[in-house]
Amino acid sequence: MRVLAQKAFQLGFLRLVAADHSAVDPTKSLQDARLEDGDHLTAIAVEAKLAATDNAFALFCPGGGWVVTWGNPYCGGDSSEVQNQLKGVQQLQATDGAFAAILADGSVVTWGYPDDGGDSSEVQDRLKGVQQVQATLEGAFAAILADGWAVTWGNSDAGGDSSEVQDRLKGVQQVQATLEGAFAAILADGSVVTWGDPDFGGDSSEVQDQLKGVQQVQANGGTIAAILADGSVVTWGNPLHGGDRSEVQDQLKGVKQVQKTAGTFAAILADGSVVTWGKPNYGGDSSEVQQQLKGVQEVQATNRALAAILADGSVVTWGKPDYGGDSSDVQDQLKDVQQVQATGNAFAAILAGGSVVSCGAPYGGDSSGVAGQFAHV
Repeated sequence: MRVLAQKAFQLGFLRLVAADHSAVDPTKSLQDARLEDGDHLTAIAVEAKLAATDNAFALFCPGGGWVVTWGNPYCGGDSSEVQNQLKGVQQLQATDGAFAAILADGSVVTWGYPDDGGDSSEVQDRLKGVQQVQATLEGAFAAILADGWAVTWGNSDAGGDSSEVQDRLKGVQQVQATLEGAFAAILADGSVVTWGDPDFGGDSSEVQDQLKGVQQVQANGGTIAAILADGSVVTWGNPLHGGDRSEVQDQLKGVKQVQKTAGTFAAILADGSVVTWGKPNYGGDSSEVQQQLKGVQEVQATNRALAAILADGSVVTWGKPDYGGDSSDVQDQLKDVQQVQATGNAFAAILAGGSVVSCGAPYGGDSSGVAGQFAHV
């Protein structure tokens, strides 16, 4: 049935619904699905999503009945042992060696390298009513439950062990993770609880008295930044990754949004200007383009560069050139930009006319080979 529907609609990912609004298993034959000539089916196009560990990929459709994995079997490329459990997957998260899937019933299925979070057996009985999962690259997961508690597992040195703060992890609203192995949870009262590698954001003791009325947290490779209710910003973690904001502290007022690269932060202020700090060659030094950064609507980031969409639809980029920081070759095309997306090392901008302009490394930064296919974007 799946093949028939895909050929009829010329779409790869479909959900089939019968006239009585029941879901139809697309893997069954027409006879097994008890469908007869004249019966009506509705095909709903669904968007396929991709998640990745260091050496494996997982493809799924939210709410679908399957997950396709490939790559290094020890890093999540082999999901055969849990494949029959992967029904109704809503979300996938990944560490460097394991995947975690949230199912429609709020349970979680994990696979991949056990020490990187692939083995959740010790906390499996607590993984019920899961709303969100976050992961550190170094091998730990954190799940927020419907009752506001948080559950962690995986590499204990990278945030998998939250026992020291477990009694405080209640009323959790949001969790963010640094790549290097730490978590930060915003609680209902606006305070923040951190755990994991102390050198990369797991220890917030020096700024804990400032972490009140926290609205949002953002994390990069080894530092965490919190936006407070008064529009100011508090940071902690690795000083080289933006943990030291002293040089720009007096400018961080009226902050509306914070974006990050692997080692830098960029804050959009209420007046549309941008303040940056952190590793200079990762976008932390925006001095060469600072005069252009006015009327900024949005900022996107690769691992080592930033791109700002201005109110007039133009784009300003800065940071490491081969990570998208140099857009000079396509600058005259970057007009009426509607949206910018980023990979780890390239930017792609969708223009008002539907065309796409890209810059950065060849792996996504050069879209010339498929430019003719952008007519209907």
